[in-house]
Amino acid sequence: MKKTLFFAAALIAGILLSMEAAIGGALGENIGELEASLFVFAIGAVILVPSALFLQKQKFTTALKRPKWELTGGFLGAFYLVLLLISVNMIGVGVSMVAVIIGQIFISIVIDHFGWIGIPEMKFDRNRLTATVLLIGALFLIV
Repeated sequence: MKKTLFFAAALIAGILLSMEAAIGGALGENIGELEASLFVFAIGAVILVPSALFLQKQKFTTALKRPKWELTGGFLGAFYLVLLLISVNMIGVGVSMVAVIIGQIFISIVIDHFGWIGIPEMKFDRNRLTATVLLIGALFLIV
């Protein structure tokens, strides 16, 4: 039951990500992708900062004591969002999201295989190869 809830949460996250891409793409087309990305992150910060300070104050302050590389997710997230909004306006939400998923799967498999960033090693195998090839095939079918 617990895994089902986490799967449902991830599924909802994927739905929200595609909705965010479409909405951000529309905003980016009108005001510019960089500016749209700024608004997306600013609005998110307005919601998350008070929540983190109120609900998780101890954990929030502990984050500043962690190694600096652990804080690079914000940079990666900003870069990702700008590139996503640019691609949505050029090739559409569906193709952009399939490309995002292929990129995520590729780097996830590499991270798992080598055990980078403290992740337990999960060696590349035939099943992962098949899944990757099928995802690339999906990209060509959606285009």
